Amino acid sequence: MSYDPFNPDRPLTSGCACGRHADAASHDNALAVATLKARAIDNEAEINAFVEAAMVKALFPQDSVRRRFIRAVGAGTALSVIQSVLPLDSMMAMAQEKAAPEKKNLKIGFIPITCATPLIMAHPLGFYKQQGLDVEVIKTAGWALIRDKMINKEYDATHFLSPMPLAISMGAGSNPTPMRVATIQNTNGQAITLSLKHKDKRDPATWKGFKFAVPFEYSMHNFLLRYYVAEHGLDPDRDIQIRVVPPAEMVANLRAGNIDGFLGPDPFNQRAVFDEVGFIHVLTKDLWNGHPCCAFGTSEAFIQQNPNTFAALFRAVLTASAMARDAKNRELIAKVISPQAYLNQPETVVAQVLTGRFADGLGKIQTVPDRADFNPVPLQSMAVWMLTQMKRWGYVKGDVQYRQLAERVFLLADAKKHMKELGQPAPDAAYPPFTIMGKTFDPARPDAYLDGFAIRKTA
Repeated sequence: MSYDPFNPDRPLTSGCACGRHADAASHDNALAVATLKARAIDNEAEINAFVEAAMVKALFPQDSVRRRFIRAVGAGTALSVIQSVLPLDSMMAMAQEKAAPEKKNLKIGFIPITCATPLIMAHPLGFYKQQGLDVEVIKTAGWALIRDKMINKEYDATHFLSPMPLAISMGAGSNPTPMRVATIQNTNGQAITLSLKHKDKRDPATWKGFKFAVPFEYSMHNFLLRYYVAEHGLDPDRDIQIRVVPPAEMVANLRAGNIDGFLGPDPFNQRAVFDEVGFIHVLTKDLWNGHPCCAFGTSEAFIQQNPNTFAALFRAVLTASAMARDAKNRELIAKVISPQAYLNQPETVVAQVLTGRFADGLGKIQTVPDRADFNPVPLQSMAVWMLTQMKRWGYVKGDVQYRQLAERVFLLADAKKHMKELGQPAPDAAYPPFTIMGKTFDPARPDAYLDGFAIRKTA
């Protein structure tokens, strides 16, 4: 009998137990999709309860009056009493009624990495269809191609690296085309992975002459790698080499010895461990816990021409983000997004990333539940930090209009509006400070922050 090489406890069969799928893996995938859809229905029931509670609060805005009313009629019958005099069902339907999308057939690009989890899972789970959209999610080879297809309007919306819409809007690396960030797709979810031959070189000060890969110049990967080595006394433009390599090619380049390491997206850090060619040196969450990685967005022109469609996309992706944030869904999500149509990776590799229980390549099993997270809020202070790093390393010149760009490109107000509609908690602050490797970043003083770095690009 033959066994699944990625799950040695499961024998391979020519079919599945229910007889409706080609193999056991397809059966498991279909079951995972069905289970997540059922959980989504439960979430919708919670949202309806949220809407009902909001209506009670609206009718009785004073806490004391509301409490007296509930005590008088009972918590369980409060809504039925209101409904006896008000058409609550009709009011809820009106509250949730959405304008018809201007464009229903859409093409959305994505890079096959776990950062794109909400955008991807919204497809098999039917979240786009629930919003009246017929979406084709298109696996794309690299970030330059994503950029070009968005500029040329071949894609309606896309999975972005979160600094990309800022760069494209400014014309850094391309013709200036206004782009917008609707949501952050994921937070954390990256690592520095080194070749196994460097197990004895854990101190970055020993990395002079190393060759590293990042997925794109305008990426958190590039900016965090540069930040990390500079904090250890290395000039990233002189002491190491940084190459742009598509994520799917990083492990092969590590195996071939073309690079010494990479700061890349998952699941490729974990895939390097799985293939026994690399080890995880540090998770980027240990440099900046909660840092943004990828984003979901589109062009300003698309939003202006299709505001209802954009709102529908917003709701679909936010619904998926909320499911992805819940740890209980992570193993099932790994099943849903691992197949060839999406990530095309061993399920166990994806599950290790999403659950945060993983082999580190150094002989240990680590448990880091927030190794990858899916907080969708596009905080504008995140954008300001990215702009400081673009200026620090010479990607943009001269004065930078930090707040204007951040508020134009990162659509925080829209995100908060749609999150509240869906009963999701939304933050009040737009510009919270962050701590990166022990240093506080104050978004109100970006130039002073830049002036504090000893290592930066000089003209």
